[in-house]
Amino acid sequence: MKNLIICAAFLGCFAFAKAQTSPNPNNQKQWTLAECVEYALENNISIKQSQLDIETADADKLNALGNFMPTVNGSAGLSENTGLSFNPVTNNAQTTTFLSVTGRINVGYTLFDGLRNVRQLQQAKIAQIASLYRLDKMKDDISLFVANSYLDILTNKANLEVLQSQNQVTLDQIERTQELVDAGQLPEGDLLEIRATSASEQQQIINAQNAVTISKISLAQLLLIKDYENFDIADADYDIIDESIASRSVDEIIAAAEDNRSEVKIAEKNVELAEKSLQIAKGAYYPSLSAFFGYDTRYTDATSFSQTLDRDNPTRTEVIGTVEGTGQNVIGEFPNTITTIRGADPFIDQLYQNDGIGYGFSLNIPIFNGFSTRSNVQRNQVSLKRSEYQLEQAKLDLESNVYQAYVDVKGARESYEAAKRATESQELAYDYATQRYDVGLTNAFDFSQSKLRYDNSKINLNQAKFNYLFRLKVLELYFGIEPSDLKL
Repeated sequence: MKNLIICAAFLGCFAFAKAQTSPNPNNQKQWTLAECVEYALENNISIKQSQLDIETADADKLNALGNFMPTVNGSAGLSENTGLSFNPVTNNAQTTTFLSVTGRINVGYTLFDGLRNVRQLQQAKIAQIASLYRLDKMKDDISLFVANSYLDILTNKANLEVLQSQNQVTLDQIERTQELVDAGQLPEGDLLEIRATSASEQQQIINAQNAVTISKISLAQLLLIKDYENFDIADADYDIIDESIASRSVDEIIAAAEDNRSEVKIAEKNVELAEKSLQIAKGAYYPSLSAFFGYDTRYTDATSFSQTLDRDNPTRTEVIGTVEGTGQNVIGEFPNTITTIRGADPFIDQLYQNDGIGYGFSLNIPIFNGFSTRSNVQRNQVSLKRSEYQLEQAKLDLESNVYQAYVDVKGARESYEAAKRATESQELAYDYATQRYDVGLTNAFDFSQSKLRYDNSKINLNQAKFNYLFRLKVLELYFGIEPSDLKL
């Protein structure tokens, strides 16, 4: 009775595990690798940040274009004065309360600044292209992360399927062994050995289920998908392995990588940016010439004093001196004026009456500025040299990475072939051990060890196969295949 209860418990655990891993139980969407990559390229935060860098580069380019445009600024002022003040129209001092309004428009234009505005525009265009290359590199990196996470799920699923399949064989073997034990053909210890093997396999199945769940969550988080429970990938047969890229020569792949990969292109643009920065720094040695134009006007409501000729008595005489010796007075005749208080002219009239313009050129010649220009030039020369070294290193790294990826593909392929041969051999050994066990020529421990070696060989085969697929995806990206075109 105790044996029946144990068998029933094992069968119940297996049924639960089978239900947990049954394909698409809730008819939820199953993602292909291409769909995962495409979704990540549209929603990944790192890619969105790289896209913001492009927008920043666009703003920098717009700012550089603005250096070729004139500057136009307007200003206006409103004030009220009480007491002794100067009338802004007549410039006379008077004690009163009056309101005044002033307005000004200034236009400036840089005619020459050592070609710095030209270099800044060129630099902004290069930075814009560099930001596009950085976005491409980020897409490649994210695509590799997605492919790796996707293949992790496939590996864990394949391992879980192996464990479940082999556990079903063990459960069947328990039934046969129970019959042989009941018939007295096998000892009770063989049955206990197989039951212990089944219990160990159940534990491995639970661990494998957890590995599948964790790998799914990792990919879902990479894709920014919140519904972890319903996220799953498409189950398909991945035994057919495309060797179209791996069959090419390493020199051909390196040449394609240099034409398509962004690492070297980014380093090249960084050199160009450093060159432009050096040219901009050297532009400070040259004089700068600018033109300016200004227009201003004013209004006040203050009253003013005006002098008008007295029509009734237009002239007046005054003694202006005496003749020396005779003492005779010298009489002078002057216009006879009357001082009258004059109100403020209308606002519009004053804008026209009181306006004025100013224009001219401004030349700035650098003579000595505390070595700031020279030190800035030296720093940019160092930056240029550093970027040139980084370009050389980027080329070496790319060549090394392609070589490494090429060797990894070859090694992973050989490992896969070796694992496949080992699995075939272990399968034959397991079949032979099963036949011997069924006729009582071997004990349960030896049979369990043979089955364990066969199970491990199948798990190693899964790992070798999907490792080879991932290495192949890396090589495809180096060869220039678009991330969205990655397929299994």
